[in-house]
Amino acid sequence: MSSGKENRRGVALTDAQRIAWLRLIRSDNVGPATFRDLINHFGSADAALAAIPEMSRRGGAARAIRVATVQQAEQELEIAARFNAKLVGIGEPDYPFALRQIDAAPPLLAMKGDFAAANRPSVGIVGSRNASISGAKIAAMIARDCGRAGYTITSGLARGIDTAAHRASLDTGTIAVLAGGLDQPYPPENIPLLGDITGGVGLCVSEMPFGWEPRARDFPRRNRLIAGISLGVVVVEAAQRSGSLITARLAGDFGRLVFAVPGSPLDPRCHGTNDLLKNGGIVTTSSHDVLEALAPISQLDLFNGSTIAEPEDDETTPLQQPLDDSDRMRIANALGPTPVEIDDIIRHTEIPAATVYLVLLELDLAGRLHRHPGGLVSLSMQN
Repeated sequence: MSSGKENRRGVALTDAQRIAWLRLIRSDNVGPATFRDLINHFGSADAALAAIPEMSRRGGAARAIRVATVQQAEQELEIAARFNAKLVGIGEPDYPFALRQIDAAPPLLAMKGDFAAANRPSVGIVGSRNASISGAKIAAMIARDCGRAGYTITSGLARGIDTAAHRASLDTGTIAVLAGGLDQPYPPENIPLLGDITGGVGLCVSEMPFGWEPRARDFPRRNRLIAGISLGVVVVEAAQRSGSLITARLAGDFGRLVFAVPGSPLDPRCHGTNDLLKNGGIVTTSSHDVLEALAPISQLDLFNGSTIAEPEDDETTPLQQPLDDSDRMRIANALGPTPVEIDDIIRHTEIPAATVYLVLLELDLAGRLHRHPGGLVSLSMQN
């Protein structure tokens, strides 16, 4: 199996680029997908930062967009340094190599611990917070055996199954993905466990800024990272409506393998995992099931996935400006609350693709565009 050591390729950001990237991703209405599109269009974060106030105005923003300042970015970098953490860019060697392949991967990750854990093939293990004894045991068994086989174990530091998986892989390497900032771990009782992870051969990561307290809507974002870092996700004891099933669905969307441990039909904690099995999840009763299915995938060079990079020179990519405001109106009128494909917008309006993408960026920066899985977009009805 590939150890990942030979995959530690990439290009380091300069100090100035890291500050500009941090400013851009911390500015209003700039998420990972918008960040990627801005860099692709303008060629650099500096050029994008200069353009977004006017772009948001053209998109119909009700008020001026907040652009993060150099001072704010420098302060966050100083906090990270005091916390013995780093903000790692998606094109840099220490960025988790499988994560960079997913749509809208975070352009910057706050990371603390042993960075080598990020560049080994990983298995995600998630499940019920209210785990049974047998559920915790099988999660620990799979984590322990996969760790000994060379995989890092990725989970979300939650109670129950997550905790069992992390504890069983402390000696071989585990990644804790947080929903809040690195300095805001949840739940509080797992703070000592997080210290064991980062103090050994493990790692904790987050896309959120320091000081960010996790909210309910932040946990699906965390689940997206668990699915993206992992080559496959094992679900142990999940109810029908649970975050673990969100992780499994995202893993399937990313082309990852989804494993499910069957359980009693009488146990509500197993209803979700049993439904996964009905819908194509891999029946998992031992670590062998996971290792056998992942063996061919772990040999692939996954480091060469899509990424974000700035050109070495100062040239930027020219944008095709709309001919007049009627283009913007036609594109906005073509949108509604129902998500649609961007290609359908281009065909419907018969406006050049470059112009459509520019107008969508303007609407996005104005807070008027919603992005959906699969690259779909819709118009916010609140403006």
